[in-house]
Amino acid sequence: MSSNSDEKVHDSSSKGDDEDVPSRLDLDDDPVYSYKEQRAIIHRVDRRLVVTLGLIYCLAQIDRGNMGNASIAGMRDDLGLDIGYRYSIAVLVFSPTYIAFQPLTTVLTRKIGPRIFLTAITFLWGATQIGFGFVNKWTDLAGLRTVLGIFEAGVYPSAVYLLATWYSRYDVGKRYFGFYVIGCIALAFGGILAYGLMQMDGLAGRSGWRWIFIMEGAITCAASFLAYFFLVDFPEKADRSWRFLNTDERDLILRRIDRDRDDAKVEPFTLGRFLRPALELKIWIFGLISFFIITTSSAVAIFLPIILRDNMGFSIAASQCLIAPPYTLGALVMALSAYLGDHYHVRGPILIANSLLTLVGLPVMGFAPSPGLRYFGVFLLTAGANANIPVALAYQANNTRGQWNRAFCSAIFVAFGGVGHISGATIFRSQDSPRCNVLIIVCVLGQSAYFYRANKQADRGQRILEGSKGFRYTI
Repeated sequence: MSSNSDEKVHDSSSKGDDEDVPSRLDLDDDPVYSYKEQRAIIHRVDRRLVVTLGLIYCLAQIDRGNMGNASIAGMRDDLGLDIGYRYSIAVLVFSPTYIAFQPLTTVLTRKIGPRIFLTAITFLWGATQIGFGFVNKWTDLAGLRTVLGIFEAGVYPSAVYLLATWYSRYDVGKRYFGFYVIGCIALAFGGILAYGLMQMDGLAGRSGWRWIFIMEGAITCAASFLAYFFLVDFPEKADRSWRFLNTDERDLILRRIDRDRDDAKVEPFTLGRFLRPALELKIWIFGLISFFIITTSSAVAIFLPIILRDNMGFSIAASQCLIAPPYTLGALVMALSAYLGDHYHVRGPILIANSLLTLVGLPVMGFAPSPGLRYFGVFLLTAGANANIPVALAYQANNTRGQWNRAFCSAIFVAFGGVGHISGATIFRSQDSPRCNVLIIVCVLGQSAYFYRANKQADRGQRILEGSKGFRYTI
């Protein structure tokens, strides 16, 4: 997930007179390990941490996003979800509990430990998912969606926070890409999996849509047991994880973090220390960026099977399978965005470029005269919207410092994304969807202008950023 070239590039925004300013060469200049040995250790972390978290998030994406697949497989008729706003309500009730419980989860992850915490909630939401296959009323379905929101609330913010604690600022972009692209694989091939499970229709007297929930929930429960062994703790406890790093290798990771941003040491938790970042405007702007991005991406995930079936006229089988190609393009755009961001040490311009791609895709999908052209619009929309998510994650992670600052920022970023999930559930009913991407551009331009000015002031010795003389914001 990384290359030698992007490790050796100096950050021009971080150059100054203060000796505390870290360069990329400083980061790789270790008293114990050579550059090659460092990369080998970091890639071991990648394979264990990024892949395991990505697979857990993949399962979460499948389990929360299979409503559309189950709907066109017969659930809509069996439970009367086509009456009034029942389907939208059943989708929406997931979000209030999902949002409400997120701020607490980063604290719980730090206190309990990611292995125990993430394993437990993975098993619990898998068990809840199995219950979906036995409901007979749409109100029961909505109730279980509420419970699902509670258990899934901890996955995304905890993973985002955990990844940020392991990597230097210009290593983390590609790691967020790796983490998130596995989730996109779930979105791409979740429809194909659902179509295969639909073929169990009639087995044990149950409809195909019920088997989608039952089998996917069972897979999640089984995966939670494996996750207990493969998940790793925070860097300072890495040597305690099963067959992972030794103490010397753990210390290398901690030294790299300290050379990059000097916050490897965890301060004791206090409520005031955790909530203090709420006074910073930039935290809320990051949240708004997350809201606008997730509004579009979640709307695509929830409604794309129905749009392909009802609005573009594809068959049920085609609607399930045609989900995959746009997400494949999204993964490619994501990879390019992550590489460029880490290599050139920028985030904002990439967010703007992907937002423009989405702006082009929305009207093509909605108003093109032929199904083929409208499907082409789905490619542009899906690629731009989803590619922006790991870029935005890196944008906020690069511009916060301190363990509890990062924990709070991660929670707010993901919570605002949860609100975006509510907006996304109704976005295709309004005429305002392009505004989300215009507002992303406005927020990024404003935030980046502030960061540029603050960096210049820090270079002149007029201010200290984030409590560290050597820290500079990433534009």
